[in-house]
Amino acid sequence: MMDKQMVMEWAKMLMSYKFALDEVSTKLTILNEELQFIQNYNPIEHVKTRIKSPEGIVEKLQRKGLEVSKENAAKHIRDIAGVRVICSFTTDVYRVYDMIRSQGDVEVVEVKDYIKHPKPNGYQSLHLIIRIPIFLSDRTELVNVEIQLRTIAMDFWASLEHKIYYQFHDDMPATIREQLKATADMIGMLDRRMLLLKDEVQKFSDGEETVKLQLPMLPGTT
Repeated sequence: MMDKQMVMEWAKMLMSYKFALDEVSTKLTILNEELQFIQNYNPIEHVKTRIKSPEGIVEKLQRKGLEVSKENAAKHIRDIAGVRVICSFTTDVYRVYDMIRSQGDVEVVEVKDYIKHPKPNGYQSLHLIIRIPIFLSDRTELVNVEIQLRTIAMDFWASLEHKIYYQFHDDMPATIREQLKATADMIGMLDRRMLLLKDEVQKFSDGEETVKLQLPMLPGTT
């Protein structure tokens, strides 16, 4: 049971993560609006943010076998603050990544590319851990933020897979796992197909002579 002083300390720590999320959200909004103005194109469909609850932080520390303290939370849990960036196409995912890492006050701590190297269950996303400064009245803090970049199709699959997984917990039947993996493969092919269509549309916009578009066939189509 936390006493009043401890509750205030944890609230203060989480406030720093909230400010870090505000910083990242502002950066993404500026980049998206700049591209919309200059190129009439916005790579980001929408952004979701979340802060892990104190209960979730405590549970994760306990799973790691660590003492429950805000110091251990800050040191060992790097996804307390999370941002999910939904993009239109896979090329947009990497474009936004390049724009984020080129920011002078952003330090990229870790990159896990589950798009080029999907997880065994088919999950695809580009995960970043970044560290950014937040400027408070009496100090500057460096705060970790997890950023997940994915396409609309990847987000659709991940959201539904999450719901299905927690219905079974750790006892998902093999047939369900296989179907989810097959669906993830279809999602990947759909993303590639839509990217080819985008490129073809761009040729029309640029006034280029078009060639016959070779689209990847989706499973079950002829």
